[in-house]
Amino acid sequence: MRKLKFFMIGMIPGLLLVFFILNKKGASCSGYLPNSRVIAESLSKKPVYSADFSEAMAENNVDETFLKDSIMTEGNIDFDKSQAQKQPCPTYILHYPKKNPRFEITFEKCSAETTYQRFKKIR
Repeated sequence: MRKLKFFMIGMIPGLLLVFFILNKKGASCSGYLPNSRVIAESLSKKPVYSADFSEAMAENNVDETFLKDSIMTEGNIDFDKSQAQKQPCPTYILHYPKKNPRFEITFEKCSAETTYQRFKKIR
């Protein structure tokens, strides 16, 4: 019982210290899963919009800010339909929102830029 007490006396301040240090550095574990990684990498690259994509965005009253802040960050990559192993630029299909999707976006993630190819309203 005494060992457990000493263990807890050391562990609790240690956890608090680690929590505050990591919180100040802005570290997070949210980018660990493949869906989060693909979206984060795509958003960090220069966006290039195809003519069809731009027209479809205008038809659906979607602007670039809404695309980046809501659709891309809250969307879900469909890895079954995507060509994630395609070289040199993998092609991904994203559904937004995750439940009962309304939009389907097809984009290609290259080393320097993300090319948005198709914007489709599902329902």
